[in-house]
Amino acid sequence: MKEEIKGKVWKFRDSIDTDVIIPGRYLRTFSLDELASHVMEGEDPEFAKNVKKGDIIVAGWNFGCGSSREQAPVALKHAGVDAIVAKSFARIFYRNAINVGLPVIVADIDADKGDELRIDLAEGMIQNLTTGKSCSIQPFHDFMLGILQDGGLVKHYLHEKKKNHPDEV
Repeated sequence: MKEEIKGKVWKFRDSIDTDVIIPGRYLRTFSLDELASHVMEGEDPEFAKNVKKGDIIVAGWNFGCGSSREQAPVALKHAGVDAIVAKSFARIFYRNAINVGLPVIVADIDADKGDELRIDLAEGMIQNLTTGKSCSIQPFHDFMLGILQDGGLVKHYLHEKKKNHPDEV
C-alpha cells in the first residue's frame, strides 16, 4: 500500500451490506481466490471478473453495514480493490478494513463508474482525473498510514516488534 492510490472507479449505492459484498453461502471456504471470485456478485455480477488491481470503489452512505464478517474487506482487497471512498461506513467494517490493510476514506466525491481517481492519504486529497474535480479529506495519521503500509494490523505489529525488539523475533 502506498500513500498515493490511483485507479479506476467502481460506483455503488448506499447501504451496501456485508452480505452483498460477500454472500454468506461462500463463507465456508478459506480460499481467498474463491472469496474474491464472488465479491459484489449480487450487486454487479461482472465486478469480480473485471475488477483490476488498483481499482477504487466509490459508494454512498453506510458502506459495509450488516454483519461484522471480516471476510468482506478481505475479499475486496484480494479481488484488487486498493481503496474504498464512501459518504460513511459501518463502524465495524471500517475497523476491519483498516485491520486488513484496505484504506477506507470518508468523502463525498463526484465520480462515475470508469472515472480515474488519485487519492493522497498523507496530504488529504482526492482528485477525479477524468473530470478535474477534487475534494479534501482528513489526512491519515502516521500511525494509520503505518498499519496500511505494512498490510494490516497484525503485519504492522510484527514489523514494529521486529524493529524495536529484533532479538525477540
